Amino acid sequence: MHSYWFGDVDEAGTCTRAGGDPAALAARVSSIRTSPDDIVPPDWEKARDCGAVGDRAGYLSRLRELCLRMAEDAVAARYRGRDAELIQMVVALDGLDQAAGQLTDRLADWHRVLHPGDAWKYRPRDSRKVLGRIGEDAQGPLKEVLDGILGLREVRSALAREIGERAGAVLPNCSALVGGLVAARIMTLAGGLAPLARLPASSIQVLGAKGALFSHLTRGTPPPRHGIIFQHHRVHNAPRGARGRVARVLAGRLAIAARIDLYRGTPDPEFVGDADRRIEAAGGRR
Repeated sequence: MHSYWFGDVDEAGTCTRAGGDPAALAARVSSIRTSPDDIVPPDWEKARDCGAVGDRAGYLSRLRELCLRMAEDAVAARYRGRDAELIQMVVALDGLDQAAGQLTDRLADWHRVLHPGDAWKYRPRDSRKVLGRIGEDAQGPLKEVLDGILGLREVRSALAREIGERAGAVLPNCSALVGGLVAARIMTLAGGLAPLARLPASSIQVLGAKGALFSHLTRGTPPPRHGIIFQHHRVHNAPRGARGRVARVLAGRLAIAARIDLYRGTPDPEFVGDADRRIEAAGGRR
């Protein structure tokens, strides 16, 4: 017996038509399981003999309709995933950071135009100090834009806290290792929880180091030792010579934690405790 989207064909060549609308047919195709050794490619004549279509054009039209329906169902299922909203929250957080940074730069230039005698020899790197300096004598439209930037910063802080809390539910074990915000960023760079769980530790280690990795591959510069996991204090607080080793061990534990989060979805204190000991032994510090 060979099963196709339009029906079932037995060894004698007799076809039993599969009825139903595109949604039912899409569910049928998703449920068909056939060994690669037993696959017999269908043709439109079989679908015609089964009574599913009248000609080749009708076969292609029905098949196209079915493929579109399956694609829509797959997209809908992807957006129903518990990691989908978390990814959008991280992307929005990055957008807020970018917008606030650009507006702060524009505001500093605006402030220098209004107060040329107060030109800064060195602009502080901390944007909070820049905004505080501007706020000392900001008035009118300048003050309104400043208030808007400060409002964006408050929204950003609230969103970051919410991301940390959501990550604790979606990525309980990854969050326990590197914190909710870093875990959510790593998952976003991977494209979701399932793609993250499929990545090897070596790829997780350099997620976020796209520029350095491209430079290594094209110009032969030293390969990156870590990517976004450098944001975690156990990596960037480690002795310089041990950072690569700590990042490697941490990435290895994160690879396992992501699989636990995907397939179990519950915290594993025993695993997290063992991972913490391994990371500390590699040279990390709390």
